[in-house]
Amino acid sequence: MTLEQAVLDEVAQRSPNGGSRSSAVELALRDWLFRLEREEINRRDRDIIDRHADELNAEAEDVLEYQADIFEE
Repeated sequence: MTLEQAVLDEVAQRSPNGGSRSSAVELALRDWLFRLEREEINRRDRDIIDRHADELNAEAEDVLEYQADIFEE
């Protein structure tokens, strides 16, 4: 892996507790991979919800019909 010297210098400067550049880069990559996985999970969840949106909306409307009207005159 090759990185620009300016990037390496900034990584070294910002590494917590004087940690190594390698550790900082590894931490950044792990964070990036974690975010990619989280985005994929969220995308799958949205796809599932979207596929069932009509059914979920109908169920929500049905439930709302059973609520008491607390503002009766």
